[in-house]
Amino acid sequence: MLTEHRAVGPLRVFLVLLFGILVMFQTLSLPGQFAHMAKESPDQAYLRWPMTAVTVFWVLCIQVVIVSTWKLLTLVKRDRIFSDAALAWVDAIVWAIVAAWVVLLGVFLYIGVNASDPGLPVLLFLMLVGVAVLGLLMVVMRALLRQATTLRTDMEAVI
Repeated sequence: MLTEHRAVGPLRVFLVLLFGILVMFQTLSLPGQFAHMAKESPDQAYLRWPMTAVTVFWVLCIQVVIVSTWKLLTLVKRDRIFSDAALAWVDAIVWAIVAAWVVLLGVFLYIGVNASDPGLPVLLFLMLVGVAVLGLLMVVMRALLRQATTLRTDMEAVI
């Protein structure tokens, strides 16, 4: 457990850094990028606000995962990771991934119907499969956490 405790500090530093960068993307970069796109390609200007909303939503989903990971790290540091509190934070991660996947599916279907080049739909399909794998992996990890929590509770009752 000593190694895990030494990893918590640097991981938190990187989580704060990542969160800050994502806030910058959410508030400045993404809206600015899509405004620039609308000026450069007036025929696609109608996509400015939907694309901004979708990408900001995806960043929000990532931020939910970061905050949940932070809370799980707090539980690791306090040696309380095998508790029902941890399951709630893992649930938040799973639901954030599910929400991002559902929106990605909608984008994939919209682009797939309207695309003239197969490149973007293939890339979106790859992302769709990748996010699905990540979500299902988190469901399996949640089940493992649930089993470990039950075993720890049983062992504490015996001792």
